[in-house]
Amino acid sequence: MSNTWKVLIVAVLIAAAATVLFFKETKKSPSVNQEVKDTVKSPALQDKHKRDVDISTDKPKQLPRLLDLGADKCIPCKMMAPILEDLKKEYAGTFRVELIDVWKNPDAGKKYGIRLIPTQLFFDAAGKELFRHEGFYSREDILAKWKELSVDIGKTQE
Repeated sequence: MSNTWKVLIVAVLIAAAATVLFFKETKKSPSVNQEVKDTVKSPALQDKHKRDVDISTDKPKQLPRLLDLGADKCIPCKMMAPILEDLKKEYAGTFRVELIDVWKNPDAGKKYGIRLIPTQLFFDAAGKELFRHEGFYSREDILAKWKELSVDIGKTQE
């Protein structure tokens, strides 16, 4: 076999390996990959990265979750909206806060067996429901419940 054929075969094998690696990288979560890349550049993002990503696996950390099921036209739900948004920002690396409008998404209300709104569901990091509350729930009550459920809320995140 001539040297030209040998070089051509090696080049094709290298191109095939590069293609496989390229497609393997594009299947990973772009938000996590970008956040990991940005972490190297920004000290501020390094702190966020430490809270939200498991350094050993580079995967998003599983966090406890507060799910609020309500509606944008419900008075107690409207009163809770700014509280939940503040908690979402302040405790981003400690627990997640999610809001679902059950009038816009009635299947969610059925899925979680909602009888009235607002209803707050507290889940552990594995997704197991720990506690359920119906009606308005103040910021102080929410934080006290997390403490009671042994979630270390410590100081607010910056």
